[in-house]
Amino acid sequence: MEVTPPPATDAETYLARGRALIAGGDMAAAVIALREALRRDPELLAARTSLGQALYGMGDLEGAVEQLQAVLRARPEDVPARLQLATALMARHDWRAARRELEHVLRLEPELAQAHYSLAVVRYTEGDLNGAIDAYRRVLAREPGHVDARYNLALTLKLAHRDVEAAPELLAAAEAGFPKAQYFLGAAYASGLGVERDLTRAVAWWFRAADYPVPEAAEALAQMRQAALGRGRRPSADREPAMQAFRDFRATLWADFPDLARGDDESVGAALLQQGRVADAVPMLIREASALSEAAQRLLETLYEEGASPALAPHDGRILRYLQGAAAEGQLRPRIELARIYGHGLGVPKDVGRAIALLKSTPHEDAQRLLQELSAPSREVR
Repeated sequence: MEVTPPPATDAETYLARGRALIAGGDMAAAVIALREALRRDPELLAARTSLGQALYGMGDLEGAVEQLQAVLRARPEDVPARLQLATALMARHDWRAARRELEHVLRLEPELAQAHYSLAVVRYTEGDLNGAIDAYRRVLAREPGHVDARYNLALTLKLAHRDVEAAPELLAAAEAGFPKAQYFLGAAYASGLGVERDLTRAVAWWFRAADYPVPEAAEALAQMRQAALGRGRRPSADREPAMQAFRDFRATLWADFPDLARGDDESVGAALLQQGRVADAVPMLIREASALSEAAQRLLETLYEEGASPALAPHDGRILRYLQGAAAEGQLRPRIELARIYGHGLGVPKDVGRAIALLKSTPHEDAQRLLQELSAPSREVR
């Protein structure tokens, strides 16, 4: 015979409403509902636990700690409440108390990965690098796919000067799509820390990280371009290795398009454009131009001014942003093209003064010809 469960009490109804409001992110309304549940039944510990969670979500750390401690006085082995208390204590920067709660949780549930992860954060903050490393490894033993733990383990290993151990952890996190790991892995390849030095791999990982974007990766690529163009701190030593790294990186881009026949100009974007695949061609040309392909730069200039009907209208914003960034780095062709764009108002408000300023600081015969062209009307007006 089926037994009908007893009807929910008024307090349980308010508890259910409070939990639903927490799930929906409305912590203020959840607090009101949960306080009403406790008014109707002060012994309803589940409502007190949820109230602690809602107060934490509102930023009332003191209130959250008070409610959760009350739960644990009545039910010391309540693991979710103790874990939530540890989280609130961490947010309050009470690291010693948080560590005490987490160690208690792990005595009750030694396999709880979330507790090991939080304990790693606490140990790191307290300066216990070896303890943090051990805790992160315990997380990964239970959850190998925990990318945050793998990335943080790698950084902690680097701080402990254990670069060889850090490298495979960075690689795993980078391959899982963690942008900061991609940046740091690129830095490891660029410096040869923990891995064999490989500037081509450094460039490749920095490009991937910069796409998210990770500003440090974009800056690393900018510095590499400066070195390749002979403007680095050690131009004679750095120029050819940096330029070769960009050439080798551009060669790897063909692997993403095995159906393309490699042309004489060795530009993936140009080959895509010849097939009419404009949607793929434009971002690839920007990638290649950002890796110092002059052929890609020339094609982008043409596409910006003329478009590729009907798929691409002239004055595409992506190409303009590339040209602006490259010109700001001092690259010759982008500076001249950007001056032409401003001087003639191609997709932007006409600004001859800005164009002339770009050209005066660009020592090249093409720049000087354009400067004369743009300056001529001004002489006639005078």
